[in-house]
Amino acid sequence: MQYTRFIALGDSMTEGMNDEVINGKYRGWADRVADGLAKNEAGFTYLNLAIRGKLLNQVVTDQIPSALKFIEGRQTLVSFHAGANDVLRPTYDPQFSLPQYERGIKELTDAGATVIIFTVVDKVEGKGKIAKLWHERFSAFNDHVRIVASKYPTILFEGKKAEFLNTQSFLSSDRLHMNSEGHRRLANAVLEGLGYEFDPNWNSNIPLDNGKKITIKPLSNIAWVVTFLIPWIWRRLRGKSSGDGRKAKHSEPIIWPAR
Repeated sequence: MQYTRFIALGDSMTEGMNDEVINGKYRGWADRVADGLAKNEAGFTYLNLAIRGKLLNQVVTDQIPSALKFIEGRQTLVSFHAGANDVLRPTYDPQFSLPQYERGIKELTDAGATVIIFTVVDKVEGKGKIAKLWHERFSAFNDHVRIVASKYPTILFEGKKAEFLNTQSFLSSDRLHMNSEGHRRLANAVLEGLGYEFDPNWNSNIPLDNGKKITIKPLSNIAWVVTFLIPWIWRRLRGKSSGDGRKAKHSEPIIWPAR
């Protein structure tokens, strides 16, 4: 399939945090995929409606209606990567969230788009109750994504293909979002799955833990708590989101030449 338009939906992952910044905006794996899709397609257009902090219901009710206006059949590729922010919250209710997920995918496929959806890495470094809870919740979420993928004409990208992206070598300092190398590798994984030109080394040359980080770990943990964890908790207590007041970086189709 030769795609003529790419619409990216979701939260901070698809917005591109914490990739390199270009013209005041994070680049991200979706921009990088758009680069690959646009290489041999004159007039290729791209939208990125993703905004950091958005919950699944917000992506479905706010972003999908905007996307539907610009879908032009199977040659429009739509990526849908949402739900992780819900799963991370103490008040997560899968009986509410998961039907919302399916509703979103049904609306996009009914509109005729080619839709790519994602399972997520369900394991994190470390042990303990938090790591166990993460694994249980995200494993159940992934199972639902696979069920949805079997019911609707979608392309399923399995996070297990790129589990290494959830290690410190490919995460930014907030320990949640990918760094630039992580975004680059994920983009190439997606391009491979779509049958486009990609870097065949995207899943090789994985850095090994050399043990040096052990000596700086206590200081690193303190810095992480002060810089990321406390502000996150403070926003939750006030009912705020990091995406409040933010606009999508590409809310209408723009001509997207390859970089």
